[in-house]
Amino acid sequence: MKKTAFLSLALFITGLSACDKDDDIKPEPLPGGPVAVEKTDSTSIWVHYMPWFETPATSDNGAWGIHWTMANMNPENTDGDGRREIASHYYPLIGPYASTDKDVIEYHLLLMKYSGIDGLIIDWYGSSDLWDYPLNRRNAEAVIDMLNKVGLTYAVTYEDFTLKSLIDNSLIDKAIDGAIDDFQYMEQNYFVDAHYIKIDNKPLLMIFGPQHIQNESDWTTVLSAISETPLFLSLWYESGELGKNAAGEYSWVYENNTHIQNFYTSQAMKFDMAVGSAYPGFRDYYAEGGWGLNMAWTIDHNNGLTLKETLEMAKNNNIDYLQLVTWNDFGEGTMIEPSVEFQFTLLEKVQQYTGVIYSKTILEKIFDMYTLRKKYSEEQGEQIILDKAFDYLVSLQTDKAVHIIDSLKAIP
Repeated sequence: MKKTAFLSLALFITGLSACDKDDDIKPEPLPGGPVAVEKTDSTSIWVHYMPWFETPATSDNGAWGIHWTMANMNPENTDGDGRREIASHYYPLIGPYASTDKDVIEYHLLLMKYSGIDGLIIDWYGSSDLWDYPLNRRNAEAVIDMLNKVGLTYAVTYEDFTLKSLIDNSLIDKAIDGAIDDFQYMEQNYFVDAHYIKIDNKPLLMIFGPQHIQNESDWTTVLSAISETPLFLSLWYESGELGKNAAGEYSWVYENNTHIQNFYTSQAMKFDMAVGSAYPGFRDYYAEGGWGLNMAWTIDHNNGLTLKETLEMAKNNNIDYLQLVTWNDFGEGTMIEPSVEFQFTLLEKVQQYTGVIYSKTILEKIFDMYTLRKKYSEEQGEQIILDKAFDYLVSLQTDKAVHIIDSLKAIP
């Protein structure tokens, strides 16, 4: 954009003062901070989030990350539509991305906010420095750093299978040693965060399983190493491995809806806290991607009807806490993030469930804003204008934000 056109746009849209250099233009700060969207449904709704995606620009080896490639896909290859070859039956609407990309994080969090999602449950591989675990942690913390700006909360799902990898690579002698390190890291870095999810003043902590430490006494030892006991939830039907340390369970995606209904009507009744699940479908890429056999079952997405049905099951069973499975597990086909195949359909189902006043229109504008971020990635002035749009979006001043986005979009 020519400098004179930029200055005219800045003056017209944001009331900034004209000056001689783009980098002298400063946005007027907005009063207050993020404003929560109003919802008609009182359920606390969280979304399971995978922070594990890498591009050559962000990985530690200059290559695409394994969650885009699995064993045999090469995103450097493109088809006739310019789409990269990735390990998924589905394609992100913004294309394959890096989880640490601030524009991607902004896009994701704004879409969540305007869908009525309250927070993220971040899939977390621990505090060790083995393989891609440090990148996973770095990416998770890049997301966490922006949450307060948008007004969302978060908690962690701990992946204890990583402990076996640490033992196999001689980084620890005993699994509980690695778990203690991880729990102390979470307490020092996450539990103290004002935006970390707390229920009855206890930090929420989920575990995917457990898969490696599977006896009560070891978990008691791990928990005794931290000062604040979390509200510790296992995967459904696995709380016995936590013993008295389990505060509840959460459900997941599996084969058919009967499993979820059984969880709601029987298993959930056993605990003070149970987290239901809703998902859009399931179709993994493991066999095609060279990661071994697939799960041997699929769940048809039905263009959003599966998500609608599982959301309605949660509502009919009066679930207080609900996890969407997932935001972006493209490898298993459980993503509700906008994709080429489903566009914004899945998030529209979430909007209808949560009862926000917003529709697909604002989701499309957030997509436009992401596109403009990339179009003007080297233009500081335009980025400042888009920062203003972000401020308006997080404070629910949508008309002003849309005016900025549409005005920038209209410039050749």
